[in-house]
Amino acid sequence: MTLDPGSAAIIQLAWARHLGLDDGAFAASLTSGERMVRADAAAETVEFVRLFGSSALVGPQWVIDAAAGIPDEEMAQHVTLLTLTRSHGGHGLGSAALFFADDLPLRQPSEELTVSHGNPEAIELEGLCPPDDVNEVHLSELENRYTILHEVDGLRVPVACGAYGEWEGLLAQMGVLVDPEWRRRGLGSVAASIAAHEALAAGLTVQWRAEVSNTGAVALARQLGLSTGGIQTSVHLG
Repeated sequence: MTLDPGSAAIIQLAWARHLGLDDGAFAASLTSGERMVRADAAAETVEFVRLFGSSALVGPQWVIDAAAGIPDEEMAQHVTLLTLTRSHGGHGLGSAALFFADDLPLRQPSEELTVSHGNPEAIELEGLCPPDDVNEVHLSELENRYTILHEVDGLRVPVACGAYGEWEGLLAQMGVLVDPEWRRRGLGSVAASIAAHEALAAGLTVQWRAEVSNTGAVALARQLGLSTGGIQTSVHLG
């Protein structure tokens, strides 16, 4: 679905604040065509963000200088940041596609569902999932959780959870986790849809961050109807 221009401005404002830039930095960058930069000598992470045609780079001055002549398309590749920061111990994090929505079609489940808002069910679900999935979703950091329960042998067990947390006070950062034994049944999209509509009802714009190598997460974002907005590439230093 297409984003309203006002929603795009809100997204740019949230990211400007996240990166420590002036509130109107992304709009100014789009007008000037120049990359925004912010030097931070104490930065432990280097971040490059491409958002609605504007770009920003935050990190120590030496990495800003090294990146000055490199096009945005190359800067968005994780290997580029790794190469620029190798001598300073650059490692990890990777590149993530950014998706957004200010309205979404309502997905009706094929059967009646039991949904819990409690923490114990979400924690139990994490224990059923691979650590890599748990670490990528970070349910514990998303304060609004909607866990789908299914009855198994007379007990209700968590099978999927859609969640969101307020991000910079303006966006709803989304996350979805599904028990591996219950995947490929559409539960992830239903759980994500529940959480996304709750976020929209709360007046937030939905943000979905998916590692570019996570084809399942990227496909789910598109399946839900989210719009592609940009890319975030990051490395740790030291």
